[in-house]
Amino acid sequence: MRGSPRTARRTRTALALAAVGALALTTAGCGGDDDGGAQGGGPSAPTAVSLPRLDGQKVQVTAVWTGSEQEKFTKVLDEFERRTGATVSFVPSGDDISGFVGSKIAGGNPPDIAMLQQVGVLQEFADKGWLKPADDAVRKELGENYSPGWQGLGAYRGTQYGVYFKVSNKSLVWYNTDAFDYAGAKEPKTWREFLDQASLISDSGVTPVSVGGADGWTLTDWFENVYLSQAGPEKYDQLAQHKIKWTDPSVTQALTTLAELWGGRGMVAGGGSGALQTEFPESVTQTFAKGDRLKAAMVFEGDFAATNITDARAELGKEANVFSFPAVGDTAPVVTGGDVAVALRNTRASQALLTFLASPDAARIWAQQGGFVSANKSLDISAYPDPVFREIARTLVTAGDNFRFDMSDQAPAAFGGKPGQGEWKALQDFLKNPRNIRGTQRALERDAAAAYKN
Repeated sequence: MRGSPRTARRTRTALALAAVGALALTTAGCGGDDDGGAQGGGPSAPTAVSLPRLDGQKVQVTAVWTGSEQEKFTKVLDEFERRTGATVSFVPSGDDISGFVGSKIAGGNPPDIAMLQQVGVLQEFADKGWLKPADDAVRKELGENYSPGWQGLGAYRGTQYGVYFKVSNKSLVWYNTDAFDYAGAKEPKTWREFLDQASLISDSGVTPVSVGGADGWTLTDWFENVYLSQAGPEKYDQLAQHKIKWTDPSVTQALTTLAELWGGRGMVAGGGSGALQTEFPESVTQTFAKGDRLKAAMVFEGDFAATNITDARAELGKEANVFSFPAVGDTAPVVTGGDVAVALRNTRASQALLTFLASPDAARIWAQQGGFVSANKSLDISAYPDPVFREIARTLVTAGDNFRFDMSDQAPAAFGGKPGQGEWKALQDFLKNPRNIRGTQRALERDAAAAYKN
């Protein structure tokens, strides 16, 4: 049945793709039940967090979330309204949340709460005096529920500002189990094994990897995982703070490693040019679509990809499974990201919402809906609706502070957090031409030097 991969490619692909199922991610027990407790019950279960009555007060929240993420977060806000009597409105910021918030502040009408995605942006906003310190109630809730590492990521120069509400394990590779089974592929542990399994999948008639290159942040995540594993945490921290240059040999080595995949013949769906036209949601759904719509066997990204897997009607643990990003060096990387809630207006309502977001009560509401991981160590693991996410969450919480936060999210927004410029643009150009390693390094260093100087 294996035959010649060249002559049988089209037939093989059709056979391999035909088996993808139509079951959606189970979310039974999510959201609506009101009779649960700390073991993963409904959002109105009695809990320890204390919130004031805020009848008549209004709170505006902004975040990058749209679609199903916005819908799930809205249920968290609905519960805050129910408990306090406040009225909460949600305004999507678009991808450039720092630019959105900056324009609102310039106009004298900032939102009350912003969910920032970059540590660097939090620090920039704090330097400009835009952020309001967390009050005693917020700090108390943080101290009870978060490790020092996660608390520290929401602080700046000794002042606590933020609450990391939604976090992510960004060292995951999701795969289509039918494509793996057909090719006889296995979950790899090392980068060399990863490339070997990718070649095996390619020979079976399916493109191995889908890359959402239209969204530059996905490419920074690829780089960070390779770099952390290969160069080690000390170098990672130095590069994140621009204490070493992007022309450093360790960066050369990481880009060379990435080029083995991105520049490999038939390794990336659509090639570099096609990947640059593929946005992140599509990069996931086309990995778990059915029939001719399926374009690849694997897609790299964080746990949040599960939402898009659900959109493709593939069931976690069955049609879709996951393995840790392979070790490029001595150990596999653990890169995390997250959305940190900060107050731009110092009101009772904004501080109360931060307090709520720091509690397991709020985390449970989204966790039960799926597509969410919390760093809140007081959230019972049973709140997650499936074994895959329970294990992802358990691994993240039990890791304590043994992780590295997304490097681009630590950088000034001009370098690490804006579409069409800085690191996003340089790595998109590299995806298009993976042979241009030196040129990519020069572009990265030029933009980093300008951003960190300002």
